[in-house]
Formats: sequence, structure tokens, C-alpha cells
Amino acid sequence: MKFLFEDPSFSFETLRAMGFAVDGGADLADVLVTASAIGEGDEVSWLREWKNTAQRIHRIAEECLAKGHRVSAREAFLRASNYYRTAEFYLREDPNNTPDVLALSRSSRETFLKATQLMDTPVEEVLIPYEGTTLPAYIFKVDDSGQPRPTVIYNNGFDSTREEAYCAVAATSLRRGYNVLAFDGPGQGSALREQGLVFRSDWEQVVTPVLDYAILRPEVANDRIIMFGYSLGALLIARAAAFDPRPAALILDDGMIDFFEANVTGMPPFMVEWLTQKQDEAFIPVAHMLMSRSTAIRWSLQNGVWTFGSASVAEYLRKTSEYTLKGILERITTPTLILDAADDYYLKGQPQQVASGLTCPNTLITLTPEEGAAEHCHMGAMRRLHQVMFDWLDKLM
Repeated sequence: MKFLFEDPSFSFETLRAMGFAVDGGADLADVLVTASAIGEGDEVSWLREWKNTAQRIHRIAEECLAKGHRVSAREAFLRASNYYRTAEFYLREDPNNTPDVLALSRSSRETFLKATQLMDTPVEEVLIPYEGTTLPAYIFKVDDSGQPRPTVIYNNGFDSTREEAYCAVAATSLRRGYNVLAFDGPGQGSALREQGLVFRSDWEQVVTPVLDYAILRPEVANDRIIMFGYSLGALLIARAAAFDPRPAALILDDGMIDFFEANVTGMPPFMVEWLTQKQDEAFIPVAHMLMSRSTAIRWSLQNGVWTFGSASVAEYLRKTSEYTLKGILERITTPTLILDAADDYYLKGQPQQVASGLTCPNTLITLTPEEGAAEHCHMGAMRRLHQVMFDWLDKLM
């Protein structure tokens, strides 16, 4: 699905930003005006225009708040948060030494927090104990009653943030009587940007502390915890569930069995051989040539180097081989919903491999181009995605 841009990466990320409009994270006019001023594949104008839009909406939010217009302020803060996140997205050449990375991420978080303070349902910012430090998280609650309720634990993906959780799953969960706990793990959100924590393949060491924390919360029904994995988060929560069976359900959005395979999809066989044989002197120059020609390849490899704490694109890609469910799928006992996006080129066939490898009760659902839901994580079709997820959950819970 092309949305406003010919460049596939720009198209998808614009669709992603726009898709959150269903729960107040965007407005069509904002997106159209912003996109119209951005050149095809021009990351400089992407940053400039999304930043300008975010700041403009942020100013409106502050003005509304100062005048006591609570709902208007909340809606504007929520949009500004999404636009700041979108502005920061392509700053991956040297993110640790690019001031806008931290500044825009903090602005996204700060505007989101202001929005939560104006919401009709309670939101609590919390810290989850984790290996001598903490993981930042939000708890979105149906109400303040303290009544134990089914609770969705949202697990970020390769590039998402806990602020994104509100439009991705929290708002729709609250309407259905589910609480949501959303956290930034290593390699994600402010855990990466503020603490320098990078991804790790033994994700059960991340999820187990999160579950330990969740079950101590009075509003969490311990026998009705649902793990929701977003993009790479789907592989991560499935990996964790193979070692920690406490969740009552898993939702994989979308099913992924092997991250290395996803990364080398479409790569010439000789490059894969160079990579696996550690012939980096041959692999790296060709990889950088491909990066210069493709926004998607450039962003993906640069983001991987950063979030995995790698020294080169080759080292990053080799690390992804540790992110696989092969050999452990049969250990999962938790009922699982596996989502499949028909047009997701990089994960083509992987949801089916997950479904065929599981021995626990599982359901595979493919969403299609005809319903506008065939993009990765079903961007642009959030209502359809949520309907499928919660109709399945309602039967299980």
C-alpha cells in the first residue's frame, strides 16, 4: 500500500503515524500538510517538517491547557507526542552523538505524559526492577477501583516506544475492560536512549521481571495476563513464554520465527555467505552501497547497529541469528494468536512457520489487502486488528 510517498519506507512510516488517528494520535490534515513538504527519501526534510508539525501542535496543546480546555489540550498533546516520535525516526547515522535524538524522544515522552494527566482513565508512570536498574513503564487502568482485571502487557518491537502503546493497544484495551502495562525493554525507547541498554536475545530475562512486577499489582488479575508482542516484540514474547508460562495468552503481531532470516530476505546468496563466513572486508562495502540506494535498508541496518550495540552492520546482522524460535517453539504452552500480514515481504511465511511449530492451542489469522490490513503490524487498519485480537481474547478469557 503506497501512502503519500513512492519511497516504501517513507510510505510505511507515514501510514504508521496516520494509523494512530483512530485513537487520537494523529489528524489527517496534519499528516497531509506535513507530508506535502517532504521530498521523496529526503531524511533532512522529514526531520524538519515532522519536527515543525510536532512543535506547532505542542504549542496549541499548551495554549489550550493554559485556557482550561482540558480535552483539547489532551488531544493536541497526544498528537504532538506521535509527531515527535515520527520526526526522530530516521536519525540513525550516529544517534548517540545526535542531540535531536534525545531531545525529540524526550519531547515525545513529555507531551505524552501531559496527555495522560488529562485522560479520563488513570495512567501511572512506574519503574520495574531489572538487573540492578529499572525499566520505565506505564500502567493504563480501566479505573481506580483496584479491582483485578485482565491485563495486557505490551512488548515493544525493533523501533517502537512505550508511548506508542497507547494508540497501538492501550486505548482499545481500556474500552474493553482490560488494563495495560507497557514497558521499554533493552534496546527500546528510553531504556536505550536514557540508559544505554541494548537488545539481548534471552528475552525471558526481561519478561520475567516484568511479570514479577505485574503480579504484585492489585489491579492485575494474575490468571488473566496477556502478552502482546509488537513487530520484533512478537518473537521476543514467544521466546520468553517458552521459559515462563505464566501468561494466559500470547498475541503475536506479527508472527516471526527467525530475525536473521527476516533481515537477509532478498539478500544475494554470496552476501549471506560473506556474512556467515565473517568476510566483513567484502560484505561491509557492498552493504553500505545498498544502504546508499535504499532508505529502508539504510534505516534498518543503522538502527540495528545502534539498538544491538554493534560495531558494524555485519556484526549486527550476525547477532540477529540468536533471535530465533527454532528448537524452542514446542516448549510454549500458552494459547497463542498468530497474526499474519499478507503483504509483509520480510516476514513472508514466518507466521505460518510459527503456527506449524507450536504444539499449544494456536490460531493463525491472515489480514489482507482487500481490508487494507496487509502491511506489517497491520498499520492503517488498527480497528480491524483490534477487532480480531479482542474477539479471539473474549473467547479465551
